Amino acid sequence: MLVLAGFAVSNYYNKVKLAMLEKGVAFTEELNWASKDEPTLGASPLGKVPFLRTPQGTLCESQVILEYLEDAYPQVPLLPADPFERAKVRELVAFTELHLELVARRVYAQAFFGGTVSQGTIDATRRDLERGVAAIARLVKFAPFLAGDRFTMADCAAVVHLPVISMAGKAIWGEDPLAALPVRDYVKRLGERPTVQKVNADRKAHTELLAKMRAK
Repeated sequence: MLVLAGFAVSNYYNKVKLAMLEKGVAFTEELNWASKDEPTLGASPLGKVPFLRTPQGTLCESQVILEYLEDAYPQVPLLPADPFERAKVRELVAFTELHLELVARRVYAQAFFGGTVSQGTIDATRRDLERGVAAIARLVKFAPFLAGDRFTMADCAAVVHLPVISMAGKAIWGEDPLAALPVRDYVKRLGERPTVQKVNADRKAHTELLAKMRAK
């Protein structure tokens, strides 16, 4: 039995969880708030979540885990069969995470957690996000899924990352940095999938739990 460790507020945890739900892989969940204790570091050397316990050992880094799942459980594929099309899906994941989510993450402390970031960081983040959005707009299809007519691992990443980026932009700049893309309709459409509904419900529950923990 696979064990997915982490917490459901994490976009990257939810990315892996969604992939496992879509593939119909049997797994259990282990709550871990990205602890830095020795058992966690033994599984994930930076203490990051998610990590996955398998019969052979542990794996960390969300995209590594998705690639493992694709190889180990090919019955419900999240990548096309054609090598070029597979690469195009991976390209979308890379653009979504490297040029959008990790850029927007610079302002999450202020957008969501009551912290502050410098005006220089805010300005640079907006500039880099605008560049990233313009770039990924050349790649995405939304037809109806990110890469075309089928659900792929690109959607596992996009449907958990893009709403958070939009919320951060509205909190910091008063506007959605993804407004030029049909993200709202896309997220609404994917929200009709039972797997996405499950991920969203668990994220809400863990967000409320985290808020209670911080209030103590």
